Amino acid sequence: MEQSLNKRDSFTSNLGFILSCVGSAVGMGNIWLFPYRIGQYGGAAFLIPYLIFIVLLGSTGLMGAFDKALQTKGKKGGKVLGVIPVVGTFIIAIGYAIVVGWFIRFLVGYITGSALTATDSGVYFGQIAGSFGSVPWHFLALAIVLIVSLFGISSGIEKINKVMMPAFYVLFLILLGRVCTLDGAIDGFKYLCIPKWEFLSQPKTWIYALGQAFFSLSLSGSGMLVYGSYLRKDNDVIDGARKTVLFDTIAALTAALVIIPSVFAFGLDPASGPPLLFITLPSVFKVMPFGRVFAILFFISLICASITTLVCLLEVPIEAIQNNLHIDRKIAVIGVCIVAFAIGLFVEDGNVLGTLLDFSSIYIAPLGAFIAGVMFFWVIGVDKAKAEIETGSSKTLGSWFKPTAKYVYVFISIFVFVVGIMLGGIG
Repeated sequence: MEQSLNKRDSFTSNLGFILSCVGSAVGMGNIWLFPYRIGQYGGAAFLIPYLIFIVLLGSTGLMGAFDKALQTKGKKGGKVLGVIPVVGTFIIAIGYAIVVGWFIRFLVGYITGSALTATDSGVYFGQIAGSFGSVPWHFLALAIVLIVSLFGISSGIEKINKVMMPAFYVLFLILLGRVCTLDGAIDGFKYLCIPKWEFLSQPKTWIYALGQAFFSLSLSGSGMLVYGSYLRKDNDVIDGARKTVLFDTIAALTAALVIIPSVFAFGLDPASGPPLLFITLPSVFKVMPFGRVFAILFFISLICASITTLVCLLEVPIEAIQNNLHIDRKIAVIGVCIVAFAIGLFVEDGNVLGTLLDFSSIYIAPLGAFIAGVMFFWVIGVDKAKAEIETGSSKTLGSWFKPTAKYVYVFISIFVFVVGIMLGGIG
């Protein structure tokens, strides 16, 4: 279980790397944010700017390893700048662990029946999301991650993603089949699939599509970049980036096709935002035929998606501590998880948690992504970056890559940062 300090663990296969990246990307943003964003901004028309941005970002910002860029150049300020995305990612991980705990609590609630017998779903959730309202479940979420992370990259992270990510897709396809049988679900499918072309002329449609793509691919932190640093030379980065984009998009579309028609079938608000998962949908499960089974499958799939994301988020500070302080991985894993739990205890209240996550996602995380882009495509140099990306790939990147990565991606990163501040967040 222990990892030698002199030998860096790595992914054993390209499939393991891809599934781990997909596991990092697929999370709450795909499951509750994407469905109502697509409804808010033109239905299927929203997919046009979203697909443009997710392909653009996937073919530039997703390809690289921030830590490698810093080490290659050996700049004195590199380590200092590297702290920003690590801190931002750690803050998000603290909040994410609490939310994963909520998912586990709801799953147990549906297994035991307590979630179904609660007279008011809002009150039931309020009890869980209050101060110190989810301590054992919050602890359990981090305990799962701790166990996985102790086994390292190849024996822990890679293996859990090989199980949980296929399980997520299979479960959601089963749920989709059930949704198609609900009376009134057709209105939800229309809501999602009929384009409202006039929204393409509205700047906010493009801004929020950019935000959705940017945060969906986990470019706002260092998770993907740390995973990239665990690649072997023969791993295909280009293929990995393309498949991550593909499966992340499929996950978002599948989640939308499951959630929105379900909500429509029972006359509830599809644009209810964060309460969608914890208040709106539980109200649906109460009145839906076989709602208990549906709910159990739903929350198992959420846990599959969110645990893999949390593992990636916490790997960022674990890797930073292990690499910079030169300590044993086991000590780094245990230390990070203990600190995450200790801080998380005081932000379990839903309102406090929301403020913390907003601060990180609006200010710290996008700034970290901008710094990563500058360091990789400017400091290390776009030519060297391109050569590293192409190592292990049977294909080469076209002439479009250099100007797109060096100018377009870096501009988009700072744009997300500035506009996010102006609008109070766009992802």
